[in-house]
Amino acid sequence: MRAARPRSARRHHGPRRRPGPLRRRAPATGYGIACGRAPHRLIGIDLDIDTAYGNDSVGALRQLALQHLFTIPPTVTVLTPSGGRHLWLTGPADTTVPNSAGRLAPGIDVRGSGGYLVGPGSVTTHGRYRLAPGTARLTPAPCPRALLRLLTPPRRAPGTLTSETPPGRRGEGLIHFVLAAHEGQRNTRLFWAACRAYEHGFGDALADALTTAAIRTGLTEQEARAAIASAERLTRGRK
Repeated sequence: MRAARPRSARRHHGPRRRPGPLRRRAPATGYGIACGRAPHRLIGIDLDIDTAYGNDSVGALRQLALQHLFTIPPTVTVLTPSGGRHLWLTGPADTTVPNSAGRLAPGIDVRGSGGYLVGPGSVTTHGRYRLAPGTARLTPAPCPRALLRLLTPPRRAPGTLTSETPPGRRGEGLIHFVLAAHEGQRNTRLFWAACRAYEHGFGDALADALTTAAIRTGLTEQEARAAIASAERLTRGRK
């Protein structure tokens, strides 16, 4: 009687099968596009969606366009996993566009010199960045002059308000900004103004004046106080 082969010497016919399928999560892959560099000098307008604070960045940009008389031309647009979008524009060689977050309006971030934005096709843990339908064959359009003026800080002249200016004077511009709000932009303007006030350290001192201005535009005191409180929480969280 032939002795049985040891297990290590037994032949296996056909491929071995695992007890169950091996599931692997696709790794996150992506890249960033440098902004502000020659020759294209790209400007990225990041329209973020923040449902927690009720920010309507698309509507805010539309209001800025109506107020300052410019139109965003057809251009390369990237849809983000969160529901926002990146608008790609180009700037002139003699202008440097700085990076900013929420300076134009809540939810609108700008990427210029030294900045980066996630490129289309990138995949993160939140999803894929993809080109918006109809924009794949477009090239980044020149930034409208009126918008470019908003993106570039003005040169400081004598009498310009700075961090050394008393809070009362610095707050005047924010008060007027809130008072100029039309229906549909009152909460957005108030939130933006309150964010700027808290960023510069005089939010509490200006809160009552901002509330009064917001009430004059049509908001209730409760709505105004809630927007200012949200701005305070957001600003403290960033710090």
